Amino acid sequence: MFNRRAFLAASAASVALAAAGPGLAADASAQTPAGGKAAADLNHLLDVFFQEDLRRSPEGATMAGMDTGTLAGLRGKLDDRSDAGRKANDAATADQLRRLRGIDRKALTGIDAVNYDSVDYVLTDAMETATRFPFGSGGSPYVLCQLAGAYQSIPNFLDVHHPVEGKADADAYLARLEAFASALDTETAQFKRDAAEGILAADFMLDTTLTQLRALRVDVAQSGLVSSLAKRAAAKGLGDAYGAEAAKVYTDKVGPALDRQIAAVAAGRAKATHDAGVWHIKDGAAWYAQGLKSSTTTTLSPDEVHQIGLDQAREIGARLDTLLKAQGLSQGTVAERIKALRARPESTYPNTDAGKAQLVADLQVKLDDMVSRLPRMFRDLPKAKARVQRVPTAIEAGAPLAYYESPPLEGDRVGTIYFNLHDTAEWPKWSLPSTLYHEGIPGHHLQGCLAQETPGIPLYRANMFFSGYGEGWALYAEQLADELGMYDADPLGRIGYLKFLLFRAGRCVIDTGMHHKRWTREQAVDYMVNLTGDAPTAMTREVDRYCAWPGQACSYKIGHTMWNRLRDEAKAALGAKFDIKDFHQVGLNSGAVPLDVLQTMMGDYIARVKRG
Repeated sequence: MFNRRAFLAASAASVALAAAGPGLAADASAQTPAGGKAAADLNHLLDVFFQEDLRRSPEGATMAGMDTGTLAGLRGKLDDRSDAGRKANDAATADQLRRLRGIDRKALTGIDAVNYDSVDYVLTDAMETATRFPFGSGGSPYVLCQLAGAYQSIPNFLDVHHPVEGKADADAYLARLEAFASALDTETAQFKRDAAEGILAADFMLDTTLTQLRALRVDVAQSGLVSSLAKRAAAKGLGDAYGAEAAKVYTDKVGPALDRQIAAVAAGRAKATHDAGVWHIKDGAAWYAQGLKSSTTTTLSPDEVHQIGLDQAREIGARLDTLLKAQGLSQGTVAERIKALRARPESTYPNTDAGKAQLVADLQVKLDDMVSRLPRMFRDLPKAKARVQRVPTAIEAGAPLAYYESPPLEGDRVGTIYFNLHDTAEWPKWSLPSTLYHEGIPGHHLQGCLAQETPGIPLYRANMFFSGYGEGWALYAEQLADELGMYDADPLGRIGYLKFLLFRAGRCVIDTGMHHKRWTREQAVDYMVNLTGDAPTAMTREVDRYCAWPGQACSYKIGHTMWNRLRDEAKAALGAKFDIKDFHQVGLNSGAVPLDVLQTMMGDYIARVKRG
């Protein structure tokens, strides 16, 4: 969404930083924590970690709006993807873990204990992954595939996130453009080494990778890497010189580096297999177990996750069956009836600029309505506002269907929920609301902004993202929208909500199916088409995504299941003393945490209420 949603490696603080929001949490080191010296030492240490990670991630600093002042020099750099850079990051992580464990955990209570446990989890997981699996990139076992690699992220980063307000920014863009060529060569070399050890993405993934690389490797006159700087520099009165300089860097360095990467990937493609699951690579089974643990922040086995998906798909399908019959759709499977519902002409907005503008306006009305209902279930609401916008037309072709972009740490404190409206036929009206609530309010926007606005949470912690917690919350937020009555006058919207819930259950089935049970890509696509009624082309794109990020797709439904389980346990234990506002306050006002830590927090909450 990143956007966050981009930022799936919860084990890396720099990635979480890239999805950072308004950063209103107080400087914890300036406070006197109730926990005494141990708490004060911890809060100071986490502030130090935050600054260290900023310096280690220039891209994250820019995306967070913090590459200014004493950190202004970061604006002309990219993250260090070299072997030396990876080793330095690993060493820094190990050193942070050593310093953290120098603090007496037993002396901490409340939010301080939560902060310690969450950071310990992140650093330990990062070290385990780096030590056992010195390959891949972020949340992917592959340094290059259709969703991993500098080629895939840096062009958009430079165009969207790198500011060009004056000469210094334009010079920094040129420096980063030159560094992009080096990053390409670094990853090309790693790709070759990994491939030689049997760590190679599937043939269909590399086909898409080559298509994307070749689309990036255009004549200099058509290069967006060049035109982005040329247009913005000229608009700021800097003349045409920067466009010419960017063209020279592209011609002399970036283009040849792209050629070398294309050649390497093409050679790898010739040796690639059609095996979809990560099981087929060196140490693949162990990688998947670790990836599933990192994404869900639970110790559930692949078989357990698979069964949860099957069971919940069955239960949600039964609920949909009843609702579809109420709409006069009683013939065929649930998937066939959803497909029939999608085919109704009235189900979509006109695929025109006017139709798309109306879609955005209607969603903003729904979002504002949701905000007015929040006090029924929440004590604390974020100060940062949220808005709905369409994905810019220039990047529609390669952008996700929807995502959330949190406010920068400095400047404009408005979060944005983006909808890709390249073709409104991809967005039946009844499918829009649940996505709005997931990405925005009460989903990612509410959860992330509360974490950053709650006093006492150091910035290092406030900007962490755990997929099991965060995506689980966003899916639970879709459920809250139903419980708040948003679908009472919109029965088709409720069908859309349950359809997406069914889709998330299916993810657990096919992710574990491919990576653990050795399903083929085609088996996974067929399962999802027959489960949800979605088009094979759309499900093929989804399946390919899960091949690139093994385990991450399971985090949504596993996290949602955990939030509901903990709420049910609290209700059963507290009876009349249970208050949904208290439950949400406990769950949200300590920032994102591993699900194991969330369980401990809720257990403490129940015990506290029982004591009176």
